Amino acid sequence: MSKNNRPDNLPNNPYAAAAGAYDQHARKHTPDQRELEGRVLLKAAAQLQNLQSRWESVTPAELDEALTYNRKLWTMFVDTALDDADPNRPVDLRNNIANLGLYIFKRTVDILASPQKEKLNILININREVAEGLLSKVKDATSPAESGGSSGASAKK
Repeated sequence: MSKNNRPDNLPNNPYAAAAGAYDQHARKHTPDQRELEGRVLLKAAAQLQNLQSRWESVTPAELDEALTYNRKLWTMFVDTALDDADPNRPVDLRNNIANLGLYIFKRTVDILASPQKEKLNILININREVAEGLLSKVKDATSPAESGGSSGASAKK
């Protein structure tokens, strides 16, 4: 030990120590990609459900904002599915994500053209079901019995 109560093998660089502390914190508190995707899908579903619950007072701008948020999420999912060259992700899965995204885009246009609160149901249900699948895979991947103690959930969808 050195005289400042630090082990002699640690660097004296305070920036390196801070970077190491930041890295450890980020690893502990940053959600895995699947968890993040599941959470944002649940957020979008909650926004749409909120609009449904107060449909009579919803403005066109509020409806457009919630639908735009949902569409942007699905645009990212579709872009990732189409651009992903990961050999571990089956082509059928990528195609299903893209097709589901296209359906959501068409449904969004339909809702904007002829707003009805019942039309939001399918978007809410799709978001919740996909989020449930993503979040259950995160849970399975972080279970010690399933993963041998490592998180292994870094792959998307």
